Amino acid sequence: ILKEKPLFKPKNKIEPSIQINMHFFIFCSIVETDNLIEKEVIRMNRVKKAFSNRWLILLTVSLLFWAKTILAYYVDFSLGVEGSIQTFILWINPIATTLLLFGVFLYVKKFKPALIVLFLMDLLNTLILYLNVIFYREFTDFVTIKSILGFSKVSQGISGSSFALMKVHDIFYWLDVIIFLGILIYLFAKHKEIASKPIKKTFAVAVSCLAALTFSINLSLSEANRPQLLQRTFDRSYIVKYLGLDAFTVYDGIKTEQTNSVRAHASSNGLTDILKYTKSHYAAPDPSKYGIAKGKNIIVIHLESFQQFLINMKVDGQEVTPFLNSLENDNKQTLAFDNFFHEVGQGKTSDAENMLETGTFGLSQGSLFTQLGSDNTFQAAPAILNQEAGYTSAVFHGNVGSFWNRDHVYKNLGYQNFFDRSYFNQADENLGYGILDKDMLKETVGHLEHLQQPFYTKFLTVTNHTPYLTDDKNFNFPALKTGNSTVDDYVRTAHYLDESLRQFFDYLKASGVYQNSIFMIYGDHFGISDSNNKDLAKALGKDPTTWDKFDDAQMQRVPLMFHIPGYTNGGIQHQYGGEIDVLPTLLHLMGIDSQKYIQFGTDLFSPKHDQTVAFRNGDFITPNYTELGGETYENKTGEKVDAKALDIASEIDKEQKQVKQALSLSDKLNQENLLRFYTPEGFTLIDPQKYDYHDLDKKNAAIEKEKGNQSTSLYSKNGNKTTAALYPPIQ
Repeated sequence: ILKEKPLFKPKNKIEPSIQINMHFFIFCSIVETDNLIEKEVIRMNRVKKAFSNRWLILLTVSLLFWAKTILAYYVDFSLGVEGSIQTFILWINPIATTLLLFGVFLYVKKFKPALIVLFLMDLLNTLILYLNVIFYREFTDFVTIKSILGFSKVSQGISGSSFALMKVHDIFYWLDVIIFLGILIYLFAKHKEIASKPIKKTFAVAVSCLAALTFSINLSLSEANRPQLLQRTFDRSYIVKYLGLDAFTVYDGIKTEQTNSVRAHASSNGLTDILKYTKSHYAAPDPSKYGIAKGKNIIVIHLESFQQFLINMKVDGQEVTPFLNSLENDNKQTLAFDNFFHEVGQGKTSDAENMLETGTFGLSQGSLFTQLGSDNTFQAAPAILNQEAGYTSAVFHGNVGSFWNRDHVYKNLGYQNFFDRSYFNQADENLGYGILDKDMLKETVGHLEHLQQPFYTKFLTVTNHTPYLTDDKNFNFPALKTGNSTVDDYVRTAHYLDESLRQFFDYLKASGVYQNSIFMIYGDHFGISDSNNKDLAKALGKDPTTWDKFDDAQMQRVPLMFHIPGYTNGGIQHQYGGEIDVLPTLLHLMGIDSQKYIQFGTDLFSPKHDQTVAFRNGDFITPNYTELGGETYENKTGEKVDAKALDIASEIDKEQKQVKQALSLSDKLNQENLLRFYTPEGFTLIDPQKYDYHDLDKKNAAIEKEKGNQSTSLYSKNGNKTTAALYPPIQ
């Protein structure tokens, strides 16, 4: 054949046998090449077939998402899983919602659009999962609809905290999405069409039904293990633990819509139960302390992320907070509390401010400041003090005014002045959430000295805020050596804050303000979250292996002290209390009766003070017991006890009902904006339109000029000369 039909004709004459061999070699090469091509085609067809197998794709993507959800449950979330039943529920709870959402992919007939739908579902679910991971690391809580809606208000003040919250293993949350995207790009670029038979609608419906059945089983097991799971939610972690993140998000969305609907249909009738509770819960002041600070300037020092354990703590033999220690241990001029707890929810700092300013709790979800603060009616400390005792009010904050929506909320609270970041030197050093405290406090002098006295002023510190950024220039204090940077640097920023306050007090003493003032100093919320407490345990002389949620609860103590220069009957106060109790306490110290105002706390010094401290999730602490998620702990031993066996079940149940009542009534008041229907005798509702926070220095200077010799500002009292030179050099 080769002789008759040669494959090629050489120019030069070749021996016939060689020519035949050459033709044969070429023929074999062509056959072998053809075999290789055929094998490659078969292999590619198999790959293509695998990529076009909808069942295999759905199973793979669902399995990978389930795996990273379980990773989050065990590595990033602290869900308190106990026993084999809860473990089983935890492992199956992502299956139902994942199948239900990802199963939409089966309903799309055309293959490429179906792949895009599945990818978007995977991307969206991964985004929700990861947002919860980051949010939980910061707040030890889960993302709610309200926190999402208020995120823009919070994010304006956040600099680098989110990046500091990221961890190396986070790549596993996104690796499958990245690979999925790469496969999509490859398939769409290399193959214009991919043959894939659509799944019969009956099969797609069957998958949806299987998802619904799985969820029903999941819910039934959850209700059996935790009765009335959705009716009595102590903590959002319970819903996530039992039903999963997707179910929690849907549940939260439904609750949010219900709240919005209730607010729209609210009326004054809703005040009846609230007034009944607050009037019966009122605690008359201790006569020996009522009015002891009347007429004095009020200086509120907001200690950012500052916990009680820092007081009197030492690192390498050095006191972390020597100045605050000196105030706390001043048994004559300071009334300090060692069993005082923060009660914040997701609003953290804004929740603390809300409680101290209004005497009402923060919301169960999100931040009251960001969600309701722009529209709500308040009866807050600045307005009460101004109307009852002629106080000028001001806030000083080294971050942007929009942080936590303060530029709007403060007007509704009745604050006449708000000096935010724009009023301070833009060249000042900035770490984390605003300019450094030493710079901020020093610069406040130029604004503070022009306020008419008496004044009610609040100084919001920011440097002691996660992620506790430090440098060797400004933070000359040894770090802890736990290996956890958050814990280790926390003491360094706390020491810096302490130095800032010492210098500020030196100025106040030199200028004469100190002697005529009362100082209220408080920590707003935890600085070390529950997820980091075990790393802190050794530094506190605790065993991290035995650390439990009782220890977490006890760590929620924060400082509260009233420092009154010239007072001689101070000392450490051991009664239990929380941030909700501060406003009535302060008002009574100033000689203002709080009875006519709607407030949910009681005077800490009153003989009738209610010592039950309510946490925002419904847990509570009393002087004897701590109740956490339906489990009772004895404070003296820290051990879990059987309330029925100790015959205290009825007492615990009574306290639990009161806590739930107070929280629910406060929520009702705020969510329905019911204070618009109630005006105490002699009180005038605040008109926020009257307040403008621009050019405040010019406005206060104009007031000084108008008052002339009647001006009570520090600047006027100093012969119209500044007191700035009295501030000690920043060290």
